[in-house]
Amino acid sequence: MSLREWLGWKLVGSAGRRELLEARLPQGRMQSESNAAKPVSDLNACEFKVFSQFGEDGIIQRLVRYLPVEHRTFIEFGVENFAESNCRFLMMNDNWRGFVMDGSAKQIERIHRLPDIWKYDLSTKAAFITSENVNDLLTSSGFDSDLGILSIDVDGNDCRILEAVDAMRPRILIVEYNALFGAARNITVPYDAAFEKFGAHYSGLYFGASLGALAAVAAKKGYSLVATESSGVNAFFVRNDLMDAALTACTVADGFHETNVRQSRGRDGKLDYLNRKGQSTAIRGMPVLNIDTGAVEGF
Repeated sequence: MSLREWLGWKLVGSAGRRELLEARLPQGRMQSESNAAKPVSDLNACEFKVFSQFGEDGIIQRLVRYLPVEHRTFIEFGVENFAESNCRFLMMNDNWRGFVMDGSAKQIERIHRLPDIWKYDLSTKAAFITSENVNDLLTSSGFDSDLGILSIDVDGNDCRILEAVDAMRPRILIVEYNALFGAARNITVPYDAAFEKFGAHYSGLYFGASLGALAAVAAKKGYSLVATESSGVNAFFVRNDLMDAALTACTVADGFHETNVRQSRGRDGKLDYLNRKGQSTAIRGMPVLNIDTGAVEGF
């Protein structure tokens, strides 16, 4: 949710927020229906936003309408207050059951104050997720291991956490990648269970993994990269047993999208709106782990 959207959301009050939700949902439904005729081989053409940060809602809708999903369940972590998330529209539009986690207990508490949240089967947990505890946390959802969607966005150890997951075999994986890390190297920040991106670097730009690193780990776990949304933030993977001639895998080079998002912070903690080149310069020389060689290199 942008600052402008958030301010508007706060000003209209609870009744106004309910009206805004009621307007958003039918618009999303209409877009989802119009996308049904689009080829699943071009998921970027299906993008639209209801509650997602960018066009993820549209890609998700197209995938879940195309793929057979045994259990309409999702687990999403790194959701903050759930106002902006990958799976909220899926819950509200398609009545999926969900389990969401965030490291902040305050943010989790705010989820329970969202308008009409009581209408949906959504469980929450405040937890700082690591590779050591992720499987216990996933199991605590009570969901079948044949999960519909697992969405990972922790702004840090995403690659190592994905690698550690074995308690669930989701049909669709969504993982945030760091587009500043490029498409040429399979790299990630070195693992630190207590990693926090602003603690690691004042800019908040040093986090996560390259698309190639995530794709390599996902491939070992039996998943194919099918798309990234065009803003260059989230990657989508589908379990190999569900792939077919229409839903084809893409290479990292073909699927990669650069990002124009300007979310960097200066040393004073304020947004400094660096462009892509400036952002790369800000974290130049920071250590990254090459998952192919096992060597720590400089970014």
